[in-house]
Amino acid sequence: MVIEHPTADNAVLVIVDVQGKLARLMHQSEAMIGQQRILIEGCRLLGLPVVWAEQLPEKLGPTVPELVEKLDGLEPLAKSSFGCCGDAGLADAIRSSGRRHILLCGIEAHVCVWQTAAGLRRDGHPVHLICDAVSARSEFNRDVAFRRMEAIGVALSNVEMVLFELMHTAAHPRFRDVSRLLR
Repeated sequence: MVIEHPTADNAVLVIVDVQGKLARLMHQSEAMIGQQRILIEGCRLLGLPVVWAEQLPEKLGPTVPELVEKLDGLEPLAKSSFGCCGDAGLADAIRSSGRRHILLCGIEAHVCVWQTAAGLRRDGHPVHLICDAVSARSEFNRDVAFRRMEAIGVALSNVEMVLFELMHTAAHPRFRDVSRLLR
């Protein structure tokens, strides 16, 4: 069995559609958004590139402010396809990152996140689903999506697990900064 770990040198964070009122309707939305904030901040501290998608922002609204403040200096990429790989600009942004491993978070698990994961797996990317930073309007839809993604080889992870995996050791120069985020 080959275990492919994400590292600060081989991974990119992909954030899918955490927008407007819809984000507030997700199962355990406040907890999910809180975990997304920690994930974004931790990935940025560790130097990971970030690809930030918004589904039809003119209709669904912008990304929630709690995340926008952590994405300072970056711009969202609008899409109309459900999966990020169905949009040329987003697919190019992921490819241009030069990173094979994808850390995936966002909404909704059973639609846009699922289709993004499936497209990335089809393209040969190791995908790490950050489960506590992903949701759907119902727990049932979220859980079905997790099972489908796992069945196609997506690795299930969580924010704390992946941040420590990215650092690999307590000797990492950002260990204390990242550890503070998790308290």
